[in-house]
Amino acid sequence: MLTAHLPSGYVLARLAPEGHRLLMPAALIGAVLPDFDMLWFHLVDQGSIHHHRYWVHVPAFWAAIAALILPVLTLFSRALLAPALVFFAALFLHMVLDTIGGGILWGAPFNDRLYTLVEVPASQPHWVLSFLLHWTFLLELGIWALALYLWRKGRRI
Repeated sequence: MLTAHLPSGYVLARLAPEGHRLLMPAALIGAVLPDFDMLWFHLVDQGSIHHHRYWVHVPAFWAAIAALILPVLTLFSRALLAPALVFFAALFLHMVLDTIGGGILWGAPFNDRLYTLVEVPASQPHWVLSFLLHWTFLLELGIWALALYLWRKGRRI
């Protein structure tokens, strides 16, 4: 996914059953947080390692963090449980969306294979063009369309 992570978080928050005021910020942050590794990717590693290999794109890392945080919130701060659940759901939604054409380390720490549902061939001079002109980009446009529809309607569906 190139552009649909933020709108996917918006859709997730809008479709969440509970109306907590922190649901939207939690979903939006969770939806884009893994891609903050792009700063390290470009500024430090100079693109030498695929950014989906960094820890912020490893589902097992976030599953471990969720396994630690969610029980604590259940015991001590139930008011923050719904936003935390939406935050982690948005993180995992990010990784599911990245699995469509980009590859995610779903087997980590047991293997280092990037699992992908669809290979996007390097058919254009720049990798971004290859993604934009591949049929999977229609999924991104669909997510954008749903987010715009929900925003325009201004209510839950």
